[in-house]
Amino acid sequence: MAENEVLVDVEVTTANHVDTFVRAGALDVAVEFPFVVGRDLVGTVAGTGSNVEGFRRGQRVWCNSLGHGGRQGAAAERVAVASERLYPLPEGVDPGTAVTMLHPAATAYLGLFTHGRLEPDETVVVNGAAGNVGGAAVRMAAHAGARVVAVAHGDDAEHCRSLGAEEVVDYRAHDPAGEVRRHCPHGVNLWLDTAGSNELDTVVELLTWRGRVVLLAGLHTRPTLPAGPLYVKDRSVLGFAITNATVRELATAAEAINELLSRGALFPARRRDLPLRDTAEGHRLLESGELHGTRLVIHP
Repeated sequence: MAENEVLVDVEVTTANHVDTFVRAGALDVAVEFPFVVGRDLVGTVAGTGSNVEGFRRGQRVWCNSLGHGGRQGAAAERVAVASERLYPLPEGVDPGTAVTMLHPAATAYLGLFTHGRLEPDETVVVNGAAGNVGGAAVRMAAHAGARVVAVAHGDDAEHCRSLGAEEVVDYRAHDPAGEVRRHCPHGVNLWLDTAGSNELDTVVELLTWRGRVVLLAGLHTRPTLPAGPLYVKDRSVLGFAITNATVRELATAAEAINELLSRGALFPARRRDLPLRDTAEGHRLLESGELHGTRLVIHP
């Protein structure tokens, strides 16, 4: 353990799509072998380095930026975490609930506010609103005072409304873009694509002046970029992967996450528990698409 690190006994971890990308080499991030997978954890402080302040033995803490960029992962019984990447878990929050939301909520926060520059009273469309990142985005955007239009399966309409969506568009509709236009007659300020459909030729036309598209998924998509409608109305398209987030950005997101966790406002739609020895099975379930939004809680 280095002088700036905290030794943490892991209570729970999870698996995300980004973990499978790192493991498979789909992302250009540094790893050392042997390599431990896993981005997120909730655990208790077992010890601190000589240059660490603000953490005490037995304190419950969390991290959501391990397992890439030269850092070993969370799929272990005990890990050393740089103190700048570790945050206190609010009192009374269930570790299993928290660990399922750390990655989706941080992704949603940074996509909405850091990269999407969402302001109160703006209109945001969340594509994939019933998913984990999408659901967190709906909750956070509504909490920030934005008007939220959700794009999701029609069966998930009530769930999206319960998270704070004002309107819900069924992506299976004959003309979903037309439905969005009907709900947003003055244009869309921010389109957050958590589903990875990345239909830019259609979406860009729905934006208002200086409207933004933030792409959070769709690793292998190759959409057509409508350059003309982009530049004549100062519109923009940005890509964002949470593996590129800075320490300061993650810390800002952590404050918002802890506020919502303490209010009981962040939780998965469904969860499935696995022992640590079945981490590979968790990756298989993610890559095969069998989870359908269910979040994994992995127990060392």
